[in-house]
Amino acid sequence: MSVNFPTNENAKLNDHGKQQKKAEKEEAYYVASQWQLMWWKFRKHKLAMIAAPVLIILYLGAIFADFLVPAVPEQRFPDYKNAPPQVIRFYEEGEGWQKPFVYEIKRHTDPETFQRVYTIDKSKKYPVHFFGRGVEYKLFGLFNTNIHLITSDGPLFLLGTDALGRDLYTRILYGSRISLSIGLVGVAITFVLGLLLGGISGYIGGVTDTIIQRIIDLIICIPTIPLWMALAAALPRNWSPVKMYLAIVMITSIIGWTGLARVVRGKVLSLREEDFTTAARLAGAGDMYIITRHMIPSFASYIIVSLTLSIPSTILGETSLSFLGLGLQPPAVSWGVLLQDAQKLDTIAHQPWLLLPIIWIVVTVLMFNFLGDGLRDAADPYK
Repeated sequence: MSVNFPTNENAKLNDHGKQQKKAEKEEAYYVASQWQLMWWKFRKHKLAMIAAPVLIILYLGAIFADFLVPAVPEQRFPDYKNAPPQVIRFYEEGEGWQKPFVYEIKRHTDPETFQRVYTIDKSKKYPVHFFGRGVEYKLFGLFNTNIHLITSDGPLFLLGTDALGRDLYTRILYGSRISLSIGLVGVAITFVLGLLLGGISGYIGGVTDTIIQRIIDLIICIPTIPLWMALAAALPRNWSPVKMYLAIVMITSIIGWTGLARVVRGKVLSLREEDFTTAARLAGAGDMYIITRHMIPSFASYIIVSLTLSIPSTILGETSLSFLGLGLQPPAVSWGVLLQDAQKLDTIAHQPWLLLPIIWIVVTVLMFNFLGDGLRDAADPYK
C-alpha cells in the first residue's frame, strides 16, 4: 500500500533539500584550497575554456608534425612551384560519392598576362589515403617509420606550395615547433630573471633595490623593436640554426623579465614584514629560502598569469625578427621565416596562400591572451 504525502509536505522536503545543497556548496567554498577556487572561477571564463584545448591542439600538432604532414619541409616538387591549395573531394559529377581524392593540377602560361597559372585536370584524379605510407622519417627522433596521417598517389598540397615547390602545410606545422617552443623557452628565462632579481630587490631593499630598479627603468625606456633589431643585427650570419635559435630566445627575453620583476618586488615588499616571514627569519632561515619557499608560493597564481601573457609577445618577437631577415634564417623553418616569402606585393597578389602562416600566429596569440585573461580573473577567486 503506497502512502502519498500531501503537496505541502513535498514542497517542504524539496526546500529542505535545496537548502542543504546550498549549505554544502557554501561549506565547500570556504574550506576549498586556493587552486580549487581558481579552477572554479576559471571554468566560468568561456573564452579561456575554449583557448586551453586549442593551445593543446597546436602544441600536439607541433609534436606530431612528422606524422600529420604528407611530406618533409625541404622536399621539393619542381613541377608544382607556387601551386594553389588543393581541395580534397568526395563527390564527382556523373560518378556520385566516392572515396576521398584530389584532381591533378597543370601549370601553363596565361597568353594575356604571361603569368603562370594552374588549372584543374579532371581527367586525372588521385586517391587520398589516411594512415598511408609516404616519406620515411624518425618519430620523436627515435623510431624510423613512413606512416603519415594523410597521403596521396599524386600531388597533395592542402595549403599550396612556395616558389621552390615545397608544401606549405608541411612547413607551417614544422615551423610551429620553433615558433611555439621559443615562447616557452623564452618565458623560462623570463621566469628565472624576474623571480630572482625581483625577489632580491624587494626583500633586501636599500642600495640593491635602487640599482636593480634603475636597470629596469633603463631597459624599459629603450624601444623594444629597435633594441631587438640592433641585437639581432649584431649576430653572426654564419651561425648554425641552433645557435641562432638560442640567441633569438635571449634577445626576446632580455626585456620580458622586467615586468615580472616589478610585480615580484611589489609582492615581496608587502610580505617581508608579515608574521610568517618574521617567524621564518627568527627560526634561522636564510633570505633565499624565505623568498623561494615562503613568499613566492603565496602569490604563485599571479606569476602564472604574468608568464602566460608574456608568451605571445615572445612568439611575436621571433616572428617579427625572422620576417625582417634579422632572426632565424633558412634552412630553419618558423612562422616568421615562412612569412619572408610574402614580403612582396606581387607575391601577395598572385600567391595569397603564402600569407596563411599569419592565421596560426593570430590564433596562437589570441588563445594565449584569452587563457591569460581567464587565469587573471581566476587568480582572485574571492572577487
